[in-house]
Amino acid sequence: MSDAARIPLLVLGLGNVLCGDDGAGVMAIHRLRRGWEMPAGVRIVDGGTLGLDLLALLAVSDRVIIVDAVRADAAPGTLVDVTGEEVAPAVYERLSPHQIGVADLIAGASLVDRYPSEVLIVGIVPAMTDLRLGCTPDVAANLDALVDRVVAELGARGYPPVRRSVPCGPSDDGARALGL
Repeated sequence: MSDAARIPLLVLGLGNVLCGDDGAGVMAIHRLRRGWEMPAGVRIVDGGTLGLDLLALLAVSDRVIIVDAVRADAAPGTLVDVTGEEVAPAVYERLSPHQIGVADLIAGASLVDRYPSEVLIVGIVPAMTDLRLGCTPDVAANLDALVDRVVAELGARGYPPVRRSVPCGPSDDGARALGL
């Protein structure tokens, strides 16, 4: 694979915006994209619930920050980081309803020997993942903190984003209804 095709750092938002707090990862990366200018080498992707369909993208990424809802023994809205050896078990046990797709993605990357050199999950504890638009109040109140955590992680890895003076991106009612 050519170096030109490589993605030095992928920020991958996962979740289903039709299932309440499960959509927090997707909502966060859309806020990130609107509010921050990314440096060269960073790619932001709304992976939704695509699971294994994201394997080709993961295979060309050197490092990955997954932004998602993560089950934990903590109050809804609590931010959670999962790193290193904890990532594989977490995708089987602690992610939200689409976890099987994420588990397949992580396992698939390992099987084809394309697992990124670093995978970090930056998550938020959901209150509920039932069918509904928008996050619960506890999760919605901490979406900006989730974005700030991703910005900090990008900076810590040598890719500091720059805050936009004027946010860009979707502003229609449909996007607002989905929390994007």
